[in-house]
Amino acid sequence: MENLTQAIVDRREDLIALTQDLIRIPTLNPPGAGYRTICDYLDRRLQASGFETELIRARGTPGDSDKYPRWNVIARRDGRTSGDCVHFNSHIDVVEVGHGWTRDPFGGELDDGKIYGRGACDMKGGLAASIIAAEVFIATHPDYAGAVEISGTADEESGGYGGVAYLAEKGYFDPQRVQHVIIPEPLNKDRVCLGHRGGWWAEIETFGEIAHGSMPFLGDCAVRHMGAVLTEFEDKLYPAMAARTTDMPVVPEGARSSTMNINSIHGGQPEQDEDYTGLPAHCVPDSCRIVIDRRFLAEENIVDVRDEVTALLEGLKAERDRFDYDLREINVVLPSMTDRDAPIVQTVAAQIEQVLGKPAEFVASPGTYDQKHIDRIGKLRNCIAYGPGILELAHKPDEYVGVEDMLDSAKVMAGALVDILRPE
Repeated sequence: MENLTQAIVDRREDLIALTQDLIRIPTLNPPGAGYRTICDYLDRRLQASGFETELIRARGTPGDSDKYPRWNVIARRDGRTSGDCVHFNSHIDVVEVGHGWTRDPFGGELDDGKIYGRGACDMKGGLAASIIAAEVFIATHPDYAGAVEISGTADEESGGYGGVAYLAEKGYFDPQRVQHVIIPEPLNKDRVCLGHRGGWWAEIETFGEIAHGSMPFLGDCAVRHMGAVLTEFEDKLYPAMAARTTDMPVVPEGARSSTMNINSIHGGQPEQDEDYTGLPAHCVPDSCRIVIDRRFLAEENIVDVRDEVTALLEGLKAERDRFDYDLREINVVLPSMTDRDAPIVQTVAAQIEQVLGKPAEFVASPGTYDQKHIDRIGKLRNCIAYGPGILELAHKPDEYVGVEDMLDSAKVMAGALVDILRPE
């Protein structure tokens, strides 16, 4: 272990350069840009380290097109004898940049031991740490049994259907093929993440009647109807959700209750192009739409989650004049939790204690990640999230990952490979 740990420390500059290279490939999702570019980069890197690689396009999945194809890369390196396979899975996509940055979001700037950029902690730093961990393990323990796999997959930020879900359907996460999965999401280097809450996404549309804006009484304002929906949510749904708590070890503390985010709202006339200089037309809006992002607990039932919102809407329909609505379900993800005594949980927890000198914390994620597909589609339960990065920095301006955190996480990952693959 001393040789392995020192070898990781000696690869510090390589780890920094690798992380910077990954950040400097803008893989924004939506729309799904740069996927082939980053997969080609990983393909070259891992082939040079002795891995056999495969590039896989998830044809026909949501978002896949000739302009924005959903590419994934999987690399495998077999040991000298048979044994278990340990798979490190990282998503290659990042969310929109947003406002408030003080640094180049795709510059990969290194400052005071931190690498800045969109996707630095979520999760290109984790991907880089897993690659360094695997390369160092193979170099220091060439006689291992089993196999090491590394994947870079698409679309986790939009559900993972062009990435892990597609690969799981094709058998890449079959328990006969892969036995242990580590997903280097940024849950902090001293935590083992066992799973995540559930998610229900839906679009609600309220209807009205178009009329001249100077005579709104001749029409029916769909935006006002949506205002009534939001008031019902504020007065009834949000207090009810806040009163519910879970036994899941969800972090941060606010996510121990049910939550809902109003993801977007659109009502009335569509926004014009930026170069449009005219004034809006005078119309009463006949449609208003919101998208809701409802996160629910293991103790809640998805049927009850749906029915709770529907009951509020039906109540308005009965009480409010001319109120009508449509509810369209967008996606459902059920909660997922790996047993605390699962082999990968115990192995990584032991390595955290050895590397960091303190017991591992066991947590669950407030948001979903690709464990849901490995669990539900792949039927592989021996899966956790573990990686460098501060969870609260994900999707924020001036996102960064600490170099020391990546090095420590790489030591934990490499130590886990030693424990599981038992090199001679």
